[in-house]
Amino acid sequence: MSPITRLQPETRLSGATIHNGLVYLAGQVAEDSSLDTAGQTADILHQVDALLAEAGTDKSRLLSVQIFLADMNELADMNRAWDEWLDHGNKPARATVEAALADPAWRVELTAIAALP
Repeated sequence: MSPITRLQPETRLSGATIHNGLVYLAGQVAEDSSLDTAGQTADILHQVDALLAEAGTDKSRLLSVQIFLADMNELADMNRAWDEWLDHGNKPARATVEAALADPAWRVELTAIAALP
């Protein structure tokens, strides 16, 4: 049986889980919800970098990303931060949808799956 490693466990979830060479990130939201959509996205992507590093991988190993926007009219703002951060040589599969997020101050939530080296 393959072991499961849980990173940053909280009351209801773990920040990430690792199993069979894959890292599954929980939904990441901005630590500073007062930021605009681009700012919240940049904040989240910084958290993604940190979680992936803790797991022993990085954004070049992302396989799949799901992005949830509170307002699809803010897609260009989110994409601006995404494009600045993205490893353009290793683009993951990605889906972006509009969704009602748990906190009305959140503009963006992101979850991802990455491979370990």
